[in-house]
This record gives sequence, C-alpha cells and structure tokens, in this order.
Amino acid sequence: MDSTLVSILQQRCPRCHQGPLFKHSALNVARFTEMPEACPVCGQVYEPEPGFYWGAMYISFAFSTAIMLVVGFAVYYLLNDPDTWVYITAVAVVALLLTPLSLRYSRTLMLYLFGGVRYDASYATRRL
Repeated sequence: MDSTLVSILQQRCPRCHQGPLFKHSALNVARFTEMPEACPVCGQVYEPEPGFYWGAMYISFAFSTAIMLVVGFAVYYLLNDPDTWVYITAVAVVALLLTPLSLRYSRTLMLYLFGGVRYDASYATRRL
C-alpha cells in the first residue's frame, strides 16, 4: 500500500504503511490510547522523543473545535435554533463519543507530519 492518505486513515506505520499504530480498537474505552513502542513489521519507533505527543493536543484541539462547529451548525439548521441546552447537550455528547477517534487521529497526524519518517517501500515487505 503506497498511499499515505490511506495509511493515515487506517492508522498504520508511516514507514512501511503496514504495522498498526495502536494496540487496541478505538472502541476499547479503557485502552484506546495504547501504542506499541515500535512497528511490529519494520521496527520503526513510534515515539521519536520523550513527550513527542504533547504536540498532538493542538491537533486534537483543532478537531474538537471543528466537531463543535459542525454539530452547532447542524443543530441550528436541523432543529431550527433550539434552546441553548440542546446545543450544549448535542456538542457534549458528540464530542465525548468522538474523543477516541480525535485522540488517535491527532497522534497519527503528529507522527506523520512531525515524526521525521517517510514511506519506504523496501520496509513494507520485511518481517522482523
């Protein structure tokens, strides 16, 4: 698989595009944040430096802002500008439900954009 966009969407290793970035499903509420130390396919280390993923909180903030805006506009147009509590409830519920995806994709984007790793097809066929 050579497509970086597909690999980001599938949350795969930035070097080989095959190894998973996370140990468990996003639906596993207790462990959705756990990442292996390195890619099981090519051995790429997933945390380039200590505290690397602190920067992902800015990406997550952007995702949360986008979620709030989309839900707010949807509530406004679909429910004809209801009371304030409807906005607050809708945004809170959707933001809470999308938290695992927001966190995982913010970490994925952080690694792809700032991890200093590029796709290398020669690693895609290796097994450690």
